[in-house]
Amino acid sequence: MVARAIDFEMKKRGLDCVYLDISHKPADFLRSHFPTIHARCLELGIDITRQAIPVVPAAHYTCGGVMTDEHGRTDLAGLYAIGETAHTGLHGANRLASNSLLECLVFGQAAAQDILKQTLLPPEKLPQWDESRVTDADEEIVISHNWNELRHFMWDYVGIVRTNKRLERAGHRLKLLREEINEYYAHFRVSADLLELRNLVDTAELIVQSAMRRHESRGLHFSRDYPDMLAEARNTVLQNP
Repeated sequence: MVARAIDFEMKKRGLDCVYLDISHKPADFLRSHFPTIHARCLELGIDITRQAIPVVPAAHYTCGGVMTDEHGRTDLAGLYAIGETAHTGLHGANRLASNSLLECLVFGQAAAQDILKQTLLPPEKLPQWDESRVTDADEEIVISHNWNELRHFMWDYVGIVRTNKRLERAGHRLKLLREEINEYYAHFRVSADLLELRNLVDTAELIVQSAMRRHESRGLHFSRDYPDMLAEARNTVLQNP
């Protein structure tokens, strides 16, 4: 509820943050109850005994994850997932950091043991990469610019509080972004950053499409157009076609 209220004020007023003021409490109380926050804020030039603290909702990068079995195996042969990226079913979709760390240890060992038992066939021989019809990029700023644009509009339009209008805006920008990236991909040499950007756009499109199909509010994400929960929860797992 607090995160939604902060998000609402930031979007309504076009703010970069809101301010948390606890300066009405005695300085000794703040130093004893919040020593880490007090020290960190001082490093940034903010004295919380006298000044307000700029705050924003924290980003949860993985909520849900890739479904695995008890060995960390996914439904794609040879692909394993552990930790926050995995959906093991042990701790639900929104895990705390300590739980995901524990899962890394347990499922990391389980995955390693399973991999050692596998008989892996050598991969098929792939043809040599043909880059005779492409050149070095003359403006790599395109990649970094598109990367920043994707990051910002996903945060602004597809955050914890959503509306149909914001999701439509995000979908429109994703379409334009994909066209730019595909044009760049076709004419210049491939780089790791370019490939990752293409993957990020794919992931962003899945998030936006899934959000637009969900006509309710449940768990972490809240829709202002559909504030109530459905009587029966629908499956949220995306199937591999």
